[in-house]
Amino acid sequence: MRVTHWLTVLAFSALLITGGEIVISHPRFYWGETGNVNMKPLFSLPIPASRDMVPTGYKFVMPDENGWSRYLHFEAAWVLVLTALVYGIWGFWTGHFGRNLTPRRGQRSWQAYREQIARHLRRAPLNAHEARSYNVLQRTAYLAVIFVLFPLVIWTGLALSPSFDSAVPEAVNWLGGRQSARTLHFFVSWALVLFLVVHVTMVALAGFWGRMRAMITGRAAETEVQP
Repeated sequence: MRVTHWLTVLAFSALLITGGEIVISHPRFYWGETGNVNMKPLFSLPIPASRDMVPTGYKFVMPDENGWSRYLHFEAAWVLVLTALVYGIWGFWTGHFGRNLTPRRGQRSWQAYREQIARHLRRAPLNAHEARSYNVLQRTAYLAVIFVLFPLVIWTGLALSPSFDSAVPEAVNWLGGRQSARTLHFFVSWALVLFLVVHVTMVALAGFWGRMRAMITGRAAETEVQP
């Protein structure tokens, strides 16, 4: 789990940087199969583009880094896909998803969510069990990322590939077309970024160096567990 976690961190970091460079080349988003500078976009990002033929309202263009960023984005995406495949097989094989991520019987209610949110808001200390187990908010968030957001970002990313489009046109049509896939890919990516920000923030609040050491070595000192 720790190996796939850190491989995912590296791959997602590369995807985030290169994805940003790709968006800068054409910061306009459309819906449907086609989209170009002669069409009205669904929405545009208020940033200058790295290509002078893209109308943005700015009087200058950004440096064009579209070439290398597309290559690295493609390579990092396959690292992410293969890592996710290994993690998924391991998670089902060992029962990790059912044992550690599926909300337990007493957690499957709105009251359990409200109680956990209230604990976070008042910064209540963790007991020994809570410090070594995922609470219902964590379990729900991780399941959503693993089984909803990551499959969606992979699916919408593949839909942008002309070879995938020609091989499996139905998978692209279900998304509404290649430009729709690009727009959905953008929003799903931002949902993952939001999860990352919240995740890192909560790690910092729980004790950044202790949590980092545990995620790297697999061990946590007993003194780090709050009574």
